[in-house]
Amino acid sequence: MVTNLNLSPTKSSPTESRWASKLQGAALGLVSTESFPAVVGTADAMLKSADVMLIGYEKTGSGQCTAIVRGGTADVRMAVEAGTQTAKQFGQYITSTLISRPLPNLEAVLPICLHLDELEKMGRGQMGNQAIGLLETRGFPAMVGAADAMTKSADIKVVAHQTIGSGLCTIIIRGSLPNVAIAIDSGMHEAERIGELHAVMIIPRPLDDLERSLPMAEMTTEQPVRLPLKLGEKEKEKELVPLPESVAAEATQALPISELQPHPETQPPSKALEPFTEPLTEANLD
Repeated sequence: MVTNLNLSPTKSSPTESRWASKLQGAALGLVSTESFPAVVGTADAMLKSADVMLIGYEKTGSGQCTAIVRGGTADVRMAVEAGTQTAKQFGQYITSTLISRPLPNLEAVLPICLHLDELEKMGRGQMGNQAIGLLETRGFPAMVGAADAMTKSADIKVVAHQTIGSGLCTIIIRGSLPNVAIAIDSGMHEAERIGELHAVMIIPRPLDDLERSLPMAEMTTEQPVRLPLKLGEKEKEKELVPLPESVAAEATQALPISELQPHPETQPPSKALEPFTEPLTEANLD
């Protein structure tokens, strides 16, 4: 259950204060699609068409997703129209609606309002000017194969994946716009080779609200090398223990003859026989 917001924080940034005042009695806009990349593209169009806040996405199963925005009535109306047109261009539009002034009880029960901790994260983007790419397949193997092809074809990072039912899986990548475009192209071919490609989306310059709404996996960082605790102490050399004579004899018998005999190269050179040059005398004959 979503608790109601206290929209009067004591200490807040200018961005938080502005949105806290705008969300008091703000209108509600919803646009539903049947694809996660399509709903992200729809939300991007809604954010860029009017001064609205993206609350998030509601996934209701069977591949259906809803983008939820809040703001003034006129702004929300413009955003819903822009989102509807974008979803229809993708061929993934389902339905949309606008509610001018939802009552507090509706906000307390339904996921249509931000938490305070989420409001404090406004304007704290992490992607900068990097583009976002989304590729959706029907079936997990096709998504994994597409992700592998994308990482090997361009300098991008896989940040998360999303499932919305009906076998639909979306892989989310980020990077520079040219790299994301190359990666998406490679991923599309690989997804079609393995299974079924359902939808793709490239967002060149995402706003901070859109970035905050996307799932992001925690990146693993390399652990620092841990040095031994006792560096100054020298380890004692292990003393050689003499083997019993019976064990040494068995080890010698187990060795092949070639190992027992010294190698010719290691043998000391034998002295050559010097010619006998002394004259024969009676003493030599004796």
